[in-house]
Amino acid sequence: MHQQFKAISISYKQAPLHIREMVALNEDSSKRLITTLKEVLDISEALILSTCNRTEIYYSSPADLSVEIVKLLCVEKGVATSNTIHEFVQVINSHNEAVQYLFEVAIGLHAQVVGDIQIINQVKQAYQWSADLGMAGPFLHRLLHSIFFTNKKIVQETSFRDGAASVSYAAAELIEELTTDIYQPKVLVVGLGEIGTDVCKNLAENKKLDITITNRTLHKAQEIAAEHTLKVVAFENVWESIATSDVVICSIAKNEPFITKELVQKINILSYKFFIDLAVPRSIESHVEEVPGALVYNIDDIHAKATEALQKRIQAIDKVKQIITASIAEFNEWTNETAVSPTINKFKNALEQIRQEEMARYMKQLSAEEAEKFDKLTKGMMQKIVKLPVLQLKAACKRGEAETLIDVLNDLFNLEKQSEKYTS
Repeated sequence: MHQQFKAISISYKQAPLHIREMVALNEDSSKRLITTLKEVLDISEALILSTCNRTEIYYSSPADLSVEIVKLLCVEKGVATSNTIHEFVQVINSHNEAVQYLFEVAIGLHAQVVGDIQIINQVKQAYQWSADLGMAGPFLHRLLHSIFFTNKKIVQETSFRDGAASVSYAAAELIEELTTDIYQPKVLVVGLGEIGTDVCKNLAENKKLDITITNRTLHKAQEIAAEHTLKVVAFENVWESIATSDVVICSIAKNEPFITKELVQKINILSYKFFIDLAVPRSIESHVEEVPGALVYNIDDIHAKATEALQKRIQAIDKVKQIITASIAEFNEWTNETAVSPTINKFKNALEQIRQEEMARYMKQLSAEEAEKFDKLTKGMMQKIVKLPVLQLKAACKRGEAETLIDVLNDLFNLEKQSEKYTS
């Protein structure tokens, strides 16, 4: 698998949402496609990463199989023709570029929200699916573990993961801060547009929250609730739920506020009730905060929190890239040494064959004690003979010159023929 890693990407950078929706893969479809790659294209290592922002297929092959893979992706998704998405596909056939790209994607440099923490978890999940199906070999195992180690180092040594850098993340983080001292806080999400849906996804990760959602279109609420194991309340009963919730998140888009001071005054607020407004124009009247116990956070408050975190992440990018570069150098060193390992083994086998043949000529003439000394002596000589070429090969790997030495050793010792003779 040396120098054969490739990538195919359909991401938000090239493809609009409706195209990304067409090729998005869930767990079952990802696993089916990985199996198809193995059976139809004889690919032995592959990773499929599919999120709301990207569907990407990483694979090892000496040939460019991007056209065939895109066709199989379209078959899996029932897309009539691959020409529909052809112009939105980014193909990376350079091994080094594909390795670097996966590093940067997994760390979050290519995320819509720089440093998005979700992406590394999604990569881990994709890796697990590949491993479960036997589609993660030594190369992919080493590559992914190098990425996970790099991510850990970035978390420890930079501010790249600090804070919530998107509105939905920042809202979820704010809710966690506000409800720290509340036992099983009740959270109500009113309105399930794009931002409301994103907030639900982020909140669902916090198992301490008791989350209920509502939407004018009940079917949409039921779909999101089923996906994230949340409760649903009919929209006509929204005020009963507002009255019993600790936190109310509203993102209803309308010209006039949906939650007003007059309506909140009718609620018996015993301690505190937090209102978080994610809509523009506002869906929660600013005067609501005049009601005792009611605290209001608007979109500007959330944006300020997100912007501050995002700025810290942007400032950390140079340091992050330095860490990634160092990690890739270490990984490439391992990859290159792996490439020369077969030659080293053949070289050792060829010398061992010569040693065994020469020993066989004299063993009958030696006593047991002499034979043991002869064996130790020749083994020691062989190890010393092998040592320098092996060190030179490893040094050549670092210089990118291993191929020349491999050819020289093969020619000098006829390694292919000798290896076959020794192993037969």
